[in-house]
Amino acid sequence: MAQSAANATRTFIADLQPNERFEGHFALANAQLAVTKNGDPYLQCLLGDKTGQVPARRWKMPPELFKRLPTDGFVFAEGRTQPYQGELQLILDNIEPFDPTDEQLIDLLPTSTRPIDEMFEEVRQLLGTIEHPALRALAEIYLEDEQLMSAFRHAPAAKMHHHAYIGGLLEHTLAVMNLANAICPLYPRISRDTVMFGLFLHDLGKTRELSWHGAFSYTDRGELVGHIVEGAIMLHDKAQQLMTSKGVRLPKHALSALQHIVLSHHGLPEFGAARVPASPEAILVNLIDNIDAKTTIALTAARPERERPFDLGGNFTERQWALGTKIFRPDPLA
Repeated sequence: MAQSAANATRTFIADLQPNERFEGHFALANAQLAVTKNGDPYLQCLLGDKTGQVPARRWKMPPELFKRLPTDGFVFAEGRTQPYQGELQLILDNIEPFDPTDEQLIDLLPTSTRPIDEMFEEVRQLLGTIEHPALRALAEIYLEDEQLMSAFRHAPAAKMHHHAYIGGLLEHTLAVMNLANAICPLYPRISRDTVMFGLFLHDLGKTRELSWHGAFSYTDRGELVGHIVEGAIMLHDKAQQLMTSKGVRLPKHALSALQHIVLSHHGLPEFGAARVPASPEAILVNLIDNIDAKTTIALTAARPERERPFDLGGNFTERQWALGTKIFRPDPLA
């Protein structure tokens, strides 16, 4: 296996064709040991690289080999590609854990197609449109935190599902802020500054929830606290810093209202929200966040930026867990 891994030619996921042999290094996600109707154990997982991700299976998976694999990590794998219900899947003959070099990680981790510096400057400009002087000063407190902003620029927005790539958190935040910039004028009685700043804040806790220096995974603090509560704690600390370093105090209800936005932006407790949105601004933030997250999931599944070099037929994707449904692929007007 070591000799094969050393000599493997880099074949990216997006370049795989139906009914061909492959071998190479891949990022492994969501590895699970399942059981067939006949009681035989098999591996089901996702294999990916910087160009995409596909489902993979290894039939008759030895449990002792499964124990050696990370749930989320990196592997050397070989096998064959197989069309299945309009999708490409990988049937594995061999899979082994693999420890990539920093150079190899560049090919294994997906990255935003947009320049990070360009996106960050757009976020900075949108924050500059906030009119309330105390909120503008608080925004500067965040922007002056170089360690936090470096993490914000590079973190994925999720371990999987939406914007799960380097720069994904920044890309998602910019998208929702742009949506708010377009939507808020339609509702003159909404506090635009609160919505705009709340969207900047809403997922910042993911900079501490997620680890992206190898396979995307949760930190210990991410597992124990999570990005929603983490974001609310961070906001409290930054508000304290604003008072001590600049002598600026937020309006009476501002801190609680902004913390409420962070705590409620997932909408419902079953989706992770600590509170149900209970202000016009929190309701709008929740809806805007959903617009970008769910639309991105649907488009990534049905109409990826990099089109497949083949057509396996089938008008629907696999079931998208985060959406609870399959997605119709064709452009309705094409």
